[in-house]
Amino acid sequence: MISRGLFRGILCRRLGIGTVVAVGTVALESPAVVLEGLLYLGDSAALETIHAEYENMAPPTPLPPMLAVSGDVPEGDQWVYDWKWDGVRAIVGIEGGEVRVHSRALRDITSRYPELQELAAATRARLLLDGEIVALDEQGRPDFDRLQSRMQVGLPTPRMLRESPLYYYVLDLLVADGENLCGSSYRHRRDRLAELGLPAPPTIRPPDPHARISGSGLLDIAAEHGFEGIMAKRLDSPYRPGVRSTDWINTPLRIRQEVVIGGWVPGRSRHAGTLGTLLLGAYDPSGALSYIGHVETGRPDPSSEALLGKLEALTRPSSPFATPVPRRRARHARWVEPELVGEVEHRRWTNDRTLWRPSWQGLRTDREPAEVTLPV
Repeated sequence: MISRGLFRGILCRRLGIGTVVAVGTVALESPAVVLEGLLYLGDSAALETIHAEYENMAPPTPLPPMLAVSGDVPEGDQWVYDWKWDGVRAIVGIEGGEVRVHSRALRDITSRYPELQELAAATRARLLLDGEIVALDEQGRPDFDRLQSRMQVGLPTPRMLRESPLYYYVLDLLVADGENLCGSSYRHRRDRLAELGLPAPPTIRPPDPHARISGSGLLDIAAEHGFEGIMAKRLDSPYRPGVRSTDWINTPLRIRQEVVIGGWVPGRSRHAGTLGTLLLGAYDPSGALSYIGHVETGRPDPSSEALLGKLEALTRPSSPFATPVPRRRARHARWVEPELVGEVEHRRWTNDRTLWRPSWQGLRTDREPAEVTLPV
């Protein structure tokens, strides 16, 4: 077995097709490149030796995360609850000072979230963690709008790290020092996680699940404090990588909002000529119709065909909204007189006063457009 020092001293850099430099004393660029180089050279003995050493040195291989189903809150002693954090799922591997972060789709996103390197100093164990990267508002509540400013940045600047701090909520332990814990119960995995003593305030946060409160009671608290919803997990459930399981139940909070229809966008491709998207508004205190977002109407059916007939009868040449409609929506919009009221369900209001993930519920013929106002 080669020493770790010698392994780290091997450099395998491709200088061109068929050219490999295999030995040197400079810093290792990538263990994976070393393996590729030895494979090219046909040195099978060295390849097996280094591969074994690499497997012991590198963070555990990431696993696709277990997923929840949506449903009503389950009750009973076999369930525990946590908040829905409204963040980015992150599978994090740790080994010997190296931290690797992978997305739900197992893309390497390590460079996007350098804050998580604090985990290297928090433990000497070789771990694979499941959790969520979260941004918080001034009240300590998850704020997806703030998180979005970081999600598409490949390498954040020091200023961005100061102004848009993120936090990693460690929710599960999948591998610990070579032991795969996926077959163990959630209760056992959480106990092992607690034994690690991982908290590294303020960035690394392993929250405790709520076990001494009813699920419905916690959902009421979530609504009161502006959380997205709650997650219920069975205490005896194993971790099933990549599987959507009824052992985890996601209960999002949904808010109903009346809306005024100010325009629509036709469907595309095989749905051309049908109703695709509705452009929505609500009146501000001055009586101006503010654009608050769009909603898909779903597959064509008799109700959407009837709604399309009503909209075509209300056609007007210009937008009825007093505030701008995003260009990608306005480009193909058919504007209508703001005379029809509908209702949507959504998760929350964004910082720019638009609906977050709305779903169309139907027309409200019992409401007048002037009754539809922006929330205070």
